[in-house]
Amino acid sequence: MEGPGLYLAIGLTLIHAFVSKLNVLTFIPEYRWISFAGGVSMGYVFLEIFPELSHAQKELEHSAILLVAYLENHVYILALIGLAVFYGLDILALTSRRFNREANKVDRTSPAVFWIHITAFAVLNLIFGYLLQDMAKHGLLRCLIYFIAVALHFFILDHNLREHHQNLYDKQGRWLLTAAIMVGAISGQATHVNEATISIVWSFLAGSMILNILTRELPDERKSCFGSFIGGSTLYTGLLLLT
Repeated sequence: MEGPGLYLAIGLTLIHAFVSKLNVLTFIPEYRWISFAGGVSMGYVFLEIFPELSHAQKELEHSAILLVAYLENHVYILALIGLAVFYGLDILALTSRRFNREANKVDRTSPAVFWIHITAFAVLNLIFGYLLQDMAKHGLLRCLIYFIAVALHFFILDHNLREHHQNLYDKQGRWLLTAAIMVGAISGQATHVNEATISIVWSFLAGSMILNILTRELPDERKSCFGSFIGGSTLYTGLLLLT
């Protein structure tokens, strides 16, 4: 595998494997850190995900894939499905934790729910890794900006998955997510599918990412810092405009 996709994949695997375990909250207040990451992520949603969905919509409008060609607003339906699926998985994890708190006095999910939840995120990482092949057409600065946004997203995601699953995540979950990125990235170099198929998987991924960003990276008013949020979104937007 050659090009920036390799380096991005390695960098993102390090987030899951090691960096996410760093306790940044010891020197940066949680409300500032998460608000800043939320600002960056919202910039990513509006300046990267939404334009990509628009591009994917154009690809699918001319698709010969059965059923898809007859639907209007294809990518937005697929994004909604992705959002709904991962919303359901979050509810499953929260319900499992609540049951364990009441029955076993332990605030974590059951092993069965853990594997369902982590497998779903591993599939997302597999798709994410596969799509890194497209970064070869971008310059170095654009790749770095992309990496920062996704790395912050992964960092917060890891924090939440660790809260849901505790030791199971550290012992098994993070390694599965790490492997999934690399498997996806290698597959992206070894195989190539048509643009319509890529648009379908990207749309599903986008829906799940939008949900994860809105639910995990935008804290409520008691744990947020508007200045940090604006700083993160402004910094990301400014850097993106330079590319």
